[in-house]
Amino acid sequence: MASGQPAAPIPRLGFLALTEPSPVGEAFRRGLRELGYVEDRNVAIYFKWADGRHDRLSELAAELVSLNSDLVVAVGTQAALAAKQALGTTPIVVVGVDDPVGAGLVESLARPGRNITGTSSVSGETMGRALQLLMEVAPRITRVAALWNPTSLAFQTQLRREAEAAAPALGVQLQFVEVRNPNDLDRAFGTMVRQRAGALLVLPDPLFTFHRQRIVDLAAKHRLPAMYGQREWVEAGGLAAYAASPTELARQAAAIVDRILRGAAPAELPVEPPGKFDFILNLKTAKALNLKPHETVLRHADELVE
Repeated sequence: MASGQPAAPIPRLGFLALTEPSPVGEAFRRGLRELGYVEDRNVAIYFKWADGRHDRLSELAAELVSLNSDLVVAVGTQAALAAKQALGTTPIVVVGVDDPVGAGLVESLARPGRNITGTSSVSGETMGRALQLLMEVAPRITRVAALWNPTSLAFQTQLRREAEAAAPALGVQLQFVEVRNPNDLDRAFGTMVRQRAGALLVLPDPLFTFHRQRIVDLAAKHRLPAMYGQREWVEAGGLAAYAASPTELARQAAAIVDRILRGAAPAELPVEPPGKFDFILNLKTAKALNLKPHETVLRHADELVE
């Protein structure tokens, strides 16, 4: 470079998340490093954490606009929606959104059609595998209640069909119990008890995630072994989760960012399904439910919480 010639500007990336998921942020950094990006040398990253407060996401997204971000990575549905509202045509890469189409982020998974692409947290086999693992943790159960939200119709219908397709081979009778708002939760669990459900499968949904502690507490109160769709449910005391690996989702996001920085259009990059799922089991909760998972089940687990 000739003396006095200004250095070429480096890409400015924003990273927006509801909570500070250190493993996710570090996995994203690591993914970029593996692709040749070094912070403050050939890329800048501005991390913004909302400290668990949904009301701060819009403010933080606006800060990323003021920093002239060339691209923003948004973790989770609420962060993605805040980024979409604030950023106009700036490329956005979403990480681990349950239903990008239903949330209005993309036109379709195959062809997003806008300035947004990224990764989803579910795939076509998620619910079948989750149901199978639930039956391994709590064998001899034949009736399973499935909590679902019909107001998220397109996404929830897909998940419901997956669970229904898997149930016969597992010898399980599914009883779908709908919840449209938090006020339905007590009634829903009363229905499960009356129908003599022996276990619970919770279909992923933002409404359920927001009220996860209440759902976990109700499952414990009614002594229902339950399978959830995110690690956070197990941390809240839930029995088990079959969930997309957050660190793998972050690594996938880094690869998508690289493609966009090299000239690919987000509108033409398909939303990717998770590359890896984790099975997480809470041994303390299993003991409280008088469950003794077989050694093979324990070996299947990617993480055991005690």
